[in-house]
Amino acid sequence: MSTKRELVLKAFHNEETERIPVGFWFHFLEGDEFNEGLENPELLEKNIAGHKKFKEDFDPDFVKIMTDGFFNLPYDFSGINTVRDLKNLKQLPDNHPFFEKNVELVKRVREVFGEDTLLFFNVFSPFSQMLGGLAGKSFLGRGNAVKTFVRFLSEDPEAVENTLDIIAEGIGKLLKLVVKEGLADGIYLSVNNPNRTIPEQTYKQCIAPSEKKVLAFAKERSQDNILHICGYAGNRNILAAYQDYDAEVINWAVHAELLGLKEGKEFFGGKTVIGGFENTKDSILYKGTREEVEEYVENLVKEVGRKGVIIGADCTVPSDIDIERLKWVRDKAAVL
Repeated sequence: MSTKRELVLKAFHNEETERIPVGFWFHFLEGDEFNEGLENPELLEKNIAGHKKFKEDFDPDFVKIMTDGFFNLPYDFSGINTVRDLKNLKQLPDNHPFFEKNVELVKRVREVFGEDTLLFFNVFSPFSQMLGGLAGKSFLGRGNAVKTFVRFLSEDPEAVENTLDIIAEGIGKLLKLVVKEGLADGIYLSVNNPNRTIPEQTYKQCIAPSEKKVLAFAKERSQDNILHICGYAGNRNILAAYQDYDAEVINWAVHAELLGLKEGKEFFGGKTVIGGFENTKDSILYKGTREEVEEYVENLVKEVGRKGVIIGADCTVPSDIDIERLKWVRDKAAVL
């Protein structure tokens, strides 16, 4: 019998497994708290408590480390009003407390789950982090931030690319500290192109290089990394923009993108895939009967097969989901 670590790595590498692994995750903090970890030390404790409870209640096959409280690197976008202002963005110093707190987070999550559980450190793309910086503290400003980004890109694409590169370099600093033996085993890189705002060719030329740079930083530390193409809240992406990204495993919103696991596995060159379930409160996972959930799992496996597949969801599942439902999925997948 394989250990959990061996089981998941076999699935990552498209090898036969004794059972199909299952991977779900949800947030431990609320939206307004996602970037407040430095200002409020209690949020780190709340995050750790969430991981501990998840271990006790579900004991997952592997873990996406929820970086709630530390979503974005704390670059100062407060004085950036025009594209010319981007030149004033400063790189974070090596001794910035943000790095220290993330190392503490990963160390403590490792203590919770032990060495046999693979841990993947959640990272948001430089593009997503730049949008967050332009939006400020409020997630309500996200739509305006996208408009600002598009305007900056039309006015001076080189300035935007340089800014994304700065953020990618900062992420690289962080990964050198948190992806190593005894800490995280790889990364879970979240990328998206909100409702296909940026044309594919522009995305590939101006945004993709910084995302690939983050994956390259991760690859220096680990061969096993996950690419999450976020279709949260129905946002759709130009999936072709991500076909050549160097990640071992791909997770996308099969329901938002209208691309099933079997077709997606082929689309991404046979790489291991995670997903299958919708992640909303209207989904079978959240409110279906046990029979409906089990039938859904069975149909997924019939569709995509057993090799190179991990049953999961489009994105984070609701934080108030009944953990028993996740157990139904794992128990059913184990006998298929």
